[in-house]
Order: sequence, then structure tokens, then C-alpha cells
Amino acid sequence: MTRLAVLGSPIAHSKSPDIHSAAYRSLGLDWGYERFELTEPELAAFLGSRGPDWRGFSLTMPLKAEALALADEVDETARVTGAVNTLLLTGSGSERQLSGFNTDVAGIVNSLAEHGVREAANVCILGGGATAASAIMAAAALGAQAVTVAVRTPAKAEGLHRQAEAAGLALRIVPLGDALAAASESQLIISTLPGGSDTGLVFDAELIGRVALYDVAYAPWPSALGAQWQAAGGQLISGLGMLLHQALVQVRIFVAGDPFAPLPDEAAVFRAMTAAALSNPVKG
Repeated sequence: MTRLAVLGSPIAHSKSPDIHSAAYRSLGLDWGYERFELTEPELAAFLGSRGPDWRGFSLTMPLKAEALALADEVDETARVTGAVNTLLLTGSGSERQLSGFNTDVAGIVNSLAEHGVREAANVCILGGGATAASAIMAAAALGAQAVTVAVRTPAKAEGLHRQAEAAGLALRIVPLGDALAAASESQLIISTLPGGSDTGLVFDAELIGRVALYDVAYAPWPSALGAQWQAAGGQLISGLGMLLHQALVQVRIFVAGDPFAPLPDEAAVFRAMTAAALSNPVKG
């Protein structure tokens, strides 16, 4: 049996096994998809010990940068973002190769489009980790000209300037406490903060009413930030959509080796993935 898995820490909450398993059942493939709790120092040894029955891996935090370093080749999106969230294993023995991809950008863009958000001239991103780099590229795809990243420690996010420059964006990095002012100038807020984070930020109802919040977290749901949008009736978009759309591209990679090759009856595959994600909702 062909084997796949999602790797990261923490990983117990991940819905990827449900979503991917539904996709392979829909495609008539007897493939198994597991989960493994791993940290960065453990990744190389884990990958090196996998047998010929392994096809690939989904990577979540904190492994995306380490996966980039371990890949034999990477796609352009992974190179620019500095983050690999998908590894494809091909060949065998001395010819075995790890190819790295970033499907997070497509996941963000496609899930936003699903909710009618197809453009934003100014975007505010909360958090400065690996997903923030993908959010910057997604902002560029939405036609943004300027992006503000609000983080707890601005000095640690300076590396994001490289992604912004590659995407042709003007980037400003500010302390998280300045997010309220930055968001007031934006058409879209993308939160890349962990779902359990409480920033202490309180957004006013007027801003919530006119600026959509795309919260990449989906567990617990809603996040503390998302709860503010829910209470005020603002447009709140869950990261579950990102998970589904990026997973669809991962399935393309695992099945065909190509992120752009549509799957047989792809619409039916995506419906099966969505049903699996919604069958056991994550609650806060």
C-alpha cells in the first residue's frame, strides 16, 4: 500500500488524515495517510528511514523551513516563501529524490476566492511565521500594492522583506500592538497566528463591518480574534478552506507529481474532502 502522512508538532488536531483519505477513496486508490508528531531535529532521520512504500508528506509547523533545507529540489513558490509544506518522494535507492512544494499560497488565494474576496489593494497580516510568507505571496496575487505585517517581535520578521521584494510589494513591519492602526488602512486582514492565541487586540465594530478577516487557524474555532468578527457580524473566513484547497493541490502532487494537473472528476474529489472536513467539526 502507498503511504503518506502529515508531519508536525502539535499534530493531534490535524484534519489532514480525514481529508486526504477521503480524496484517495474518491479516486479509487488504496492509499494510507497517517500523522506523526515531529520536531525539526527529528525530520531528517524520519525521512531517511522511510521505505519504498512511502510517496510523500504534508508538513505543518514547525517543519516548513527545515523541509526546504532537506529537499533536493523545490518549486518557485517554495523558494520565494522559504517554506515547503509538501514533500514528494520519487525514485528508489541512490536515485531517491525529495521534491518540495508550497501549496499554502494556492490554498489561501483559492479559499478567499470561494468567499468572494478576489482583490485587496492593502493587506494587514498578523503573525510573522512561515504562513505569513505565503500570505504575502497571496496578497500579491490579489493585486495588493502594500502589506503590513504586525508581529510581537518585529526584528524576527525582517526576513519577510525578501518575500515581499520578490512579490513586488511594499512591506512594513510593525509591533503587534500597532495592528489596529494598520488594519484601518486595509481591505483584508489575514491572521496567521495559532488558533489558541489571544493577542489582546480589540477591533471596533466599524472596522469589522468593512474589513474581512481571513483566519488561517481552524482549531480551536473560532479563535479569540475570530470571535470578535462573529459577534459583530463581520466577514470571517476560516482557515479550514485554506486547508482544503491546499490539500487538493497536494493530492494532485501525490497522484500525478504535478500541482497543476487536475484530478479525474476533481469536483467530486473536492466535495468528498469537504464532507470529511465537516463531518467532525473542530470546536473551541
